[in-house]
Amino acid sequence: MFWRKDGPLDRIIYKIVPQELWQEARRDGVFRGAAIDLQDGYIHFSTARQAVETARLHFAGVEGLLLVAVEAAALGDALRYEASRGGDLFPHLYADLPLDAVLWEKALPIGANGLHVFPEMDQ
Repeated sequence: MFWRKDGPLDRIIYKIVPQELWQEARRDGVFRGAAIDLQDGYIHFSTARQAVETARLHFAGVEGLLLVAVEAAALGDALRYEASRGGDLFPHLYADLPLDAVLWEKALPIGANGLHVFPEMDQ
């Protein structure tokens, strides 16, 4: 984990995004956010520790999702960690996501238990 003046900075952060929306971002060369991101004025991310719970709370039963891994340091000062669910600090990006900061994208299928199956994530 890296540190900034305003708190911890994980090396890799994660975005859960519908495949169709991510395909649009690929075509446009930039990800501007999902509807909730545009409404809130920043792009919501999760740390590796937070991602599974984010999927359970906000994407339960939703198929066709991707998990996108992003190099946090590439986002500069536009990335801020702010208190959210239960006071936990979540990464928020106050800018568009440049695709050159993306490390990988992987499918988030739904398992037999009804929950999303996550790939291995770096912290």
